[in-house]
Amino acid sequence: MESDPDNVTHFETCVVRSDFAGTTAPKEAILRELERCGFCTDATFAIKLALEEAVANAINHGNGRDPNKRITIKYAIDCDRAVICISDEGNGFAHDSIPDPTTPERLSLPNGRGIMLMRAYMDEVTYRQEGREVCFVKQRVARGDVADG
Repeated sequence: MESDPDNVTHFETCVVRSDFAGTTAPKEAILRELERCGFCTDATFAIKLALEEAVANAINHGNGRDPNKRITIKYAIDCDRAVICISDEGNGFAHDSIPDPTTPERLSLPNGRGIMLMRAYMDEVTYRQEGREVCFVKQRVARGDVADG
């Protein structure tokens, strides 16, 4: 079942400068909320990785490292799932046109793996606003998994 971020009743929203230092407080708040809601170590690692990748993409690619632009981080975390959306002020992109970073000719390139990692670790990844926003969902306990926390 696909989650619709527009149907989440309450998001915490942080608007920060488009630099890595500005994203520290919201990322720490998300991690605290995951712990409070009992997400296991593996799920927390997966969410942290996806969050880091999404923020890096928003800063580097979306906003072109322009510190005058902003990033919006929205999150809703409860005992069942975490829904996180990262948006930037860039021009957007066609996420389905990004080349596969695992092909032999792209293996040695230093970038292009963030989207692949988010898709691998999250239960759902959707792009909205013409690629200016990525939303991802992680269920607290995915189907077939055993909870450790």
